[in-house]
Amino acid sequence: MKLDVIKLDGETAGSVDLADEIYDLEPRADILHRVVRWQRNKAMQGTHSTLGRSEVSYSTKKIYRQKGTGGARHGDRGAPIFRKGGIYKGPKPRSHAHDLPKKVRQLGLKHALSSKARAGNLVVIDSAETDGKTKSLARAIKDLGWKRALVIDGAEVNDGFARAAANIDGLDVLPSMGANVYDILKRDTLVITRAGIEALEARLK
Repeated sequence: MKLDVIKLDGETAGSVDLADEIYDLEPRADILHRVVRWQRNKAMQGTHSTLGRSEVSYSTKKIYRQKGTGGARHGDRGAPIFRKGGIYKGPKPRSHAHDLPKKVRQLGLKHALSSKARAGNLVVIDSAETDGKTKSLARAIKDLGWKRALVIDGAEVNDGFARAAANIDGLDVLPSMGANVYDILKRDTLVITRAGIEALEARLK
């Protein structure tokens, strides 16, 4: 498929041919869901923790005699049945990450790119270069109508552009190797530079 290329000032800068096997697939929600779930679970800290019966700060002395009270037979006050006792099988620090085949991850990225292209929310720009000033970049983005956008550059992001974009709410910048399904789907507009197109095609073919 062919898409027009623009500059940050809105002027046209030719066109670019996009690979159909990357940008013209029928998006599958099941694959996108699997990849996003894999990403979010991998990012979870898993630092939740509760105290067990042997860890709560209580005496281990038997609270009353075994027989003759007419009540239940209890040991120490740290039993889970009592208030402020130990938590039975509570959460402990662990990793929530799980495996996902590399082919599925690559396919998920292709489907995410295709979903933006099919929805008309994919924009190709000539290059992501600016003078490093937030004011001029913010004005250009406002004129282009981008509100929640993700910009994907080539192997490296231009320092001036990254510095200017850091202070703009709703604008994220990533190198091509940082492109991922969750960030692409989270933003309304996907912006890719010419260098980013070449790097993504080399990564996904």
